[in-house]
Amino acid sequence: MKEEYDLGTMKSRPNPYAKQLKKQVTMRLEEDIIDYFKKMAEGVGIPYQSLINLYLRDCVSSHRELKMQWQ
Repeated sequence: MKEEYDLGTMKSRPNPYAKQLKKQVTMRLEEDIIDYFKKMAEGVGIPYQSLINLYLRDCVSSHRELKMQWQ
C-alpha cells in the first residue's frame, strides 16, 4: 500500500447502488406529527426522518392497511 495517494488523478464513478438505497420525496406533514417523531427519535438516538422511514418500512412488511371510515 502506498504511503500517499494523489486523489486528483483518480477517476470517479457513480455508485451503482445509489438509486436502490433511498429516493428523495417531498411530503407535507402536520407539525404535531413531526414533533411526535422528533421526540421519539431523541429517545432512541436516531434521526427523526430515519425513524419515520423505519415506521413505514414496518407497515410495508406487515402489510398493514389503514382502517378508516368517513362520516
